[in-house]
Amino acid sequence: MDDDGFLCPRECGSSPTGTKKNGRNAEPSAGIIDSQSVKGTAESAEESGFDGYKKVKGRKHHIVTDTTGCVLAVGVHAANIHDSQGAYPLLKTLFKAVPTVRRIWADHAYQGEELATWVKDTFACELEIVKRTTKAFKVLPHRWVVERTLAWLSRYRRLVRVYEKRVASSIAMIWVSSIRILLKKLYPPLNEEGCD
Repeated sequence: MDDDGFLCPRECGSSPTGTKKNGRNAEPSAGIIDSQSVKGTAESAEESGFDGYKKVKGRKHHIVTDTTGCVLAVGVHAANIHDSQGAYPLLKTLFKAVPTVRRIWADHAYQGEELATWVKDTFACELEIVKRTTKAFKVLPHRWVVERTLAWLSRYRRLVRVYEKRVASSIAMIWVSSIRILLKKLYPPLNEEGCD
């Protein structure tokens, strides 16, 4: 927990148990960043905005995952803040908790020399934009992992809409949901007979 009593990324993020189980290093060296605009409610009116691209009034849930889909960092901000601007505080949070990341994959919303240069100069990390090559649907390398995690998170009722008044509470709900997802990965449910 941090000084305000909220969950910190180090407590909930990438699990050494999970990564070692998959034959990977305990500390992640790569991450994938993305955001999801979520409709707000009357409770979340204080910290909300209108995402003109997605046509959603509310907040953005901004996450960074490792290459297995475990959440490494979480940020929540008004939906009218562009992804490339919301990335700055999120990446500061990421590198404070997980300084071993050396490459981050992102979509076109994060392109631009300013952000890429800042990431490289500040954290010695490469920001790589994964671009679509066709208009047809195609699974993009690395990008599908964070999209899958956002889809899993959106299965939780408290994350489908923004019910939280405080941004810190929204962040905590994302962490709690990601912990549940991680626990289900590490300890799959038993079958009806009570055996694996």
